Amino acid sequence: MQRLPATPAAGAVLLLLLVSVVLPGAGGAGDAGPRGARKMAFGFGGEAAAGGVARYFNNKGAEAAPPAVPGGSPDQFRGKPLLPRFAAPRRYDLRLRPDLVACTFTGAASVAVAVSAPTRFLVFNAADLTIDRASIRFRDLAPKDVVFFADDEIVVLGFSKELPLGEGVLSIKFNGTLNDQLRGFYRSKYQYRGKLKNMAVTQFESVDARRCFPCWDEPAFKAKFKLTLEVSSGMVALSNMPIANQTVAGPIKTVHYEESPLMSTYLVAIVVGLLEYVEGVTPEGTKVRVYTQVGKSKQGKFALDVGVKSLHLYKDYFGTPYPLPKLDMVAIPDFAAGAMENYGLVTFREVALLFDAESSSETSKQNIAITVAHELAHQWFGNLVTMEWWTHLWLNEGFATWMSHLAVDSFFPQWNIWTQFLDDTTAGLKLDSLEESHPIEVNIHHASEVDEIFDAISYDKGASVIRMLQNYLGAERFQKALAAYIRKFAYSNAKTEDLWAVLEEKSGEPVKNMMSTWTKQQGYPVINARLRGNYLELEQAQFLLDGSAGPGTWIVPISAGCDSYNMQKRFLLRAKSDRVDIRDIASQCGNQEKGGNFWIKLNVNQTGFYRVQYDDKLSAALQNALQAKKLSVMDKIGIVEDSYALSMACKQTLTSLLRLLYAYREETDYSVLSHINTVSLGVAKISVDATPGLVSDIKQLLIKLLLPPAVKLGWDLKNSESHLDALLRPVLLVALVKLGHDKTINEGVRRFGIFVHDRNTSLLPPDTRKAAYLAAMQNVTTSYRSAYNDLLKVYKETDEAEERARVLNTLCYSKDKNIVLESLNLLLTNEVRNQDAYYLLQGIGVETRETAWLWLKGNWDRFTRKFGEQEGRFIKYVITLFASNEKAAEFSRFFATRKKPDFERALKQSLETVRISARWIQGIRSEPRLAQTGLSMKFRSQM
Repeated sequence: MQRLPATPAAGAVLLLLLVSVVLPGAGGAGDAGPRGARKMAFGFGGEAAAGGVARYFNNKGAEAAPPAVPGGSPDQFRGKPLLPRFAAPRRYDLRLRPDLVACTFTGAASVAVAVSAPTRFLVFNAADLTIDRASIRFRDLAPKDVVFFADDEIVVLGFSKELPLGEGVLSIKFNGTLNDQLRGFYRSKYQYRGKLKNMAVTQFESVDARRCFPCWDEPAFKAKFKLTLEVSSGMVALSNMPIANQTVAGPIKTVHYEESPLMSTYLVAIVVGLLEYVEGVTPEGTKVRVYTQVGKSKQGKFALDVGVKSLHLYKDYFGTPYPLPKLDMVAIPDFAAGAMENYGLVTFREVALLFDAESSSETSKQNIAITVAHELAHQWFGNLVTMEWWTHLWLNEGFATWMSHLAVDSFFPQWNIWTQFLDDTTAGLKLDSLEESHPIEVNIHHASEVDEIFDAISYDKGASVIRMLQNYLGAERFQKALAAYIRKFAYSNAKTEDLWAVLEEKSGEPVKNMMSTWTKQQGYPVINARLRGNYLELEQAQFLLDGSAGPGTWIVPISAGCDSYNMQKRFLLRAKSDRVDIRDIASQCGNQEKGGNFWIKLNVNQTGFYRVQYDDKLSAALQNALQAKKLSVMDKIGIVEDSYALSMACKQTLTSLLRLLYAYREETDYSVLSHINTVSLGVAKISVDATPGLVSDIKQLLIKLLLPPAVKLGWDLKNSESHLDALLRPVLLVALVKLGHDKTINEGVRRFGIFVHDRNTSLLPPDTRKAAYLAAMQNVTTSYRSAYNDLLKVYKETDEAEERARVLNTLCYSKDKNIVLESLNLLLTNEVRNQDAYYLLQGIGVETRETAWLWLKGNWDRFTRKFGEQEGRFIKYVITLFASNEKAAEFSRFFATRKKPDFERALKQSLETVRISARWIQGIRSEPRLAQTGLSMKFRSQM
């Protein structure tokens, strides 16, 4: 995304006596393209504005120096990460009128502003708005100067005299465009009775409220909001609060909403469209609704049930009632994120909210439950108590992620959701093993940096260290402390240190000392464990996938278990190394001196956020314990994930990883097999570059692991099967197709052929469709494309978001580069919603990665115009398919003149991942025994 060319003032414009002021964003926004793509003009509303003057200036005195402003120059506010604190909003009275045909909106804001220190300035945020210069007043004073700093997205009002201390009202009129960039105040398209309609939607997190109305767009500037909407009389108009009253005058309906409690700007929300709903009520009497497009409301019943239960559970857990009179959840056809926790008006992608028992998968059902529980946890952790600044984003996202699992485990204990939580821990460990990771508490210097930290560190690592701390303190003490924290900081803001202080006070444990090592420095340790007689020698070092050892040291809560889990040892590893007497647990776990069944497992049930590397003796004992089925499900996952990561870092051979995988050959648990599947596909992918001559053997070896449970489950759903079996079936079938198992592929093709002629066939329910679609795409070529055409027809005819995503995810699964190019070109049309592009990009394989890269290079300008700030998360799906230093250098050259702050971190992480893969390949090629591994384990039996 390109920024707007800087004016001579390097982003500053002094505007005098103008009728209107057009405020582009730091990179612009609008229908013509992404931030920075649309040309924006600074100036007045028309040539007829006699006397209108726009003066451009810079620090070198270009064109004209700004007039003297008592109290200093507006330039003093440039380049600051935060707005000045001498004035703050207390209440917004906001009136908006969206036009869903012209895709524009007009607005007026009256903001009660408290001036707390002597100043002649008011400084606030605005972007992509046209402000009526003549309308600006504060205490009936017109500003002498209006200055906009584009890079900072701030407006500085300069007054001719010092402003009185105390509260006054700032009045501004403005207008803008309902953009198509899925941010700010935007439009979403949907079908109603065969006609294409627009829906007006807001998405303000993290820094996009300023694109809807001028405001103090930072979390710490909490205020009350009184909204009024003027909409077409036939539309449903929703906001954070219930409707106070409404009037209809001809075609226009004016809707007044109740005043909100104190909240941050990023939580303000509006939805206007043709909608219907289902409704429920919590035991406390809170009305809960799920809104959908007309005709889909029944699909909201499952989410409604989870929502009602979540509000009740969180009320009890936090000891604080839900703060608002109502809660609405709305399914939005076009939505960039999975969901957004707006206070009282939570917005979702359709796929994250709507469930149809006849056409939705069990995977979708679980994802909906987790997503709803996540967003409603935010109503306390994030909305009621809000982070002070984006540095503390993890207080929102880490806790909501952790709480969502707590809630879903309560509602659906048979889902074993805490075991599945290790998926989140694994994602956090993976990203945090990069040099280009970041601390949980990451310094944010500019608004453009914020979106990049909505990642696996803030969410998954954040949630994982919370789980680690809860395990250390105990569930009851932890809950009581969180409840005290919520009560203390309700309707205000908090920092990470505030949470630690409350937890420390309530628990009596040194929480701040320990947890600061996990939140203020990036990375995590690998614990090297060696058995020396009756002592366990431990040494910690920062784990990095590039093989280096970082400088970090952590206070690590160590747990050690052996044989049965009846005896465990728990202690804090405070130094780089320690020597621990384990005779107390060894005496309960067998006699290691006599070569019995003694084994020891660190990080019991993977409650800690660290990896473990065992010496040969301990490692062999654990492998025996695996085969003897002595280990818990969580520990089985931990062992294989640690081994996989150590292999990637070249601290362990691929040969030893494959031998370890053999110990899982009789595994039946969903979560364990899900991780085995991920590891297997990762090994198959790297082997294409590392050992081309062994690819077939390695794939056969991996098929041998996954085939028995797949055969047991089969393709057909069984009435008596569990939720976890329903989740496991598609995981195994998709893996077997990707690994080239002929029988699975042939069966998938057969079932797909039946499905093409009968979409309601029981032979291909939603859970198994992806495997069949992939199988059908295996042999698609330019000259033999019937299966491809059939899938395109399914995509165009379905109105189910889950099915559209499923089809998109398979369209690039062809070895024919022309088919892949045809699929990629769909991204540049209106056939694919912007929000769904990543489904298609995720489906690109190693075989056609070069085709995808050449397409991306050749279409970069069009790609960025269409996808705007989403480009950063999209490019990784192409770049990380490669595994050579030469390609990493090529990518670096290409992006050298194209990278921008809002995806710079993602680009660096992608490039590092490519280099790590290249290093891993070199390590694999140096393994002398890899070629014999398959035979030595007798994996090459007839499939």
